[in-house]
Amino acid sequence: MSLDARTVALVEDDPIMGESLVQRLALEGVTVRWWQRGREAADALPTAQVHAVICDIRLPDLDGEMLFREISRVPDAPPFLFITGHADIDQAVRLMRAGAADYVTKPFEMDDFLGRLGDLIRSHGPDDTPELGVSAAMRDVERLLRRVARVSSTVLISGETGTGKDVAARFLHSTSDAASKPFVAVNCAAIPADLLESELLGHERGAFTGANQRHVGYAERAEDGVLFLDEIGELEHGLQAKLLRLIESRSFHRVGGERAIAFRGRIIAASNAELQGRVEAGQFRQDLYYRLNVVSVRMPSLRERPEDIPWLMGRFFAEFSQRFDTPLKGISALAEEAARAYPWPGNVRELRNHMERAVALALGPWLMPGDLFPEMTGHAAAAAEQLGSLEDARLDAEKRHILRALSATGGEVGAAARRLGVGRTTLWEKMRRLGLSAD
Repeated sequence: MSLDARTVALVEDDPIMGESLVQRLALEGVTVRWWQRGREAADALPTAQVHAVICDIRLPDLDGEMLFREISRVPDAPPFLFITGHADIDQAVRLMRAGAADYVTKPFEMDDFLGRLGDLIRSHGPDDTPELGVSAAMRDVERLLRRVARVSSTVLISGETGTGKDVAARFLHSTSDAASKPFVAVNCAAIPADLLESELLGHERGAFTGANQRHVGYAERAEDGVLFLDEIGELEHGLQAKLLRLIESRSFHRVGGERAIAFRGRIIAASNAELQGRVEAGQFRQDLYYRLNVVSVRMPSLRERPEDIPWLMGRFFAEFSQRFDTPLKGISALAEEAARAYPWPGNVRELRNHMERAVALALGPWLMPGDLFPEMTGHAAAAAEQLGSLEDARLDAEKRHILRALSATGGEVGAAARRLGVGRTTLWEKMRRLGLSAD
C-alpha cells in the first residue's frame, strides 16, 4: 500500500528506534514529525495536522496512555498506532477499547507495521471511501489522480474502450481547485473532421458558407476549467498542428478570425489507441504527443481488476434500483460469481449496461445470473442457479458479507475487521479459507 504524501507523528524516546522508523517511512513517501517526549507531543499535536500518530506506550515524562487520552478529546483527533512490549499488551488492549486504532508489539515485522499504518490512515482519512474502485490497481490510479489534481499539467489518459477514461477525467477535475469551473468534453471521433475545427475553436460570422453568426467553440467555453479531448488519436493532422499551437502559446484563433484568444483552461486528453504506435506510424505528431503526455494515466481493463466487479455491481444496483423503483432486495452471490467469470470485453461500460437491463427487467426478489445474462441457455442458467447445501449457503453469505466490508474500506483488512467486530488475524484466516484476497 502506498503511504505517499501522508504526514504522521512519531512519539518515541528511543533514538535508534525513532531514527529507523523515520528513515523507513521516508522511503514510503511519508513526512514524519518526531517528538521524543510526550509532553512536547501533547502540546504540538492539536494543531499538527497529521494523518496518524505512532506512539510508544512507555515515555519518560507523559506515557502513551496519558497522551492518547489528552489528544482524543481534540476534535478530529488523528488515530493512534501504539508500539508496545509484551509486558504492556494488557494496557494496549485497554487503549484499543478506549478508542485507539491499533497496536504492534516489539519486535515487529516492518511490512506488517506499514500495513497496519496504512489500514488506519485509510480508514480514518478524508479519502477513505473508494471513488473509482476497490482493487489495488484502481486505488493507485485514484491516488495518482489526486496528486495530479494539485497541478495544472496536461494529462493523457489511456485504456481500452469502456474502462472509464471519462470518469477518471471528471474525478481529476472534481478534486482540483478548479472543480467549480466548466468541464467541457469533446469526443473527437464523433464529430465529422470537416466540422471539428469549428466546433473546437469556434468560427466568426462569414468564415465559410452557412456561418451566419459567430460560434463560440469548446476551447473558449472551457474558460479556466477543463477541456477534455476524448479519442484524441482521431484528430486529423491539420488540427493536430493547431492544437499544438494552442498548448504552446496558450491561445488560438477562431476559424476566420484574426484576433488571438487566450486559452486559460487545462487539457486532459484520452485515447483507447496506443498513441505511441500511431506516432511511429506517422499518424500522430510526435511533438503533440509529448505535449499531451506530460502526465500519463493508464486505466486498467476490468479483466485486470476482477475484485472491482462486485463493488461496481453494487454501485450500479443502487443507481438503477432507485431510478426504476424496483422491489429487488439485492444481488445474489450467484450473479456476482457469474459476473466475475465473464471476460467483459466492453469493460465497465458493458457491465453498467448489463446491470441497467437486469435491474429493469428482473422478475424475482434477487438479481440472478439469468437476469444479468439473459442470453444464457435454460440449462446453463439452471446450472448457475443450482441450490447447494446449507453449509454452502452459510459460507456464501459469510463471503459476501466480508466482501462488502472490504469494499467499504477500500480493501483494508484491519479496517474491515473492526467493522465486522472480529480480530485482524481472525479475518485473515476466514479470507484464506474462503479464497479471498485483500488486493
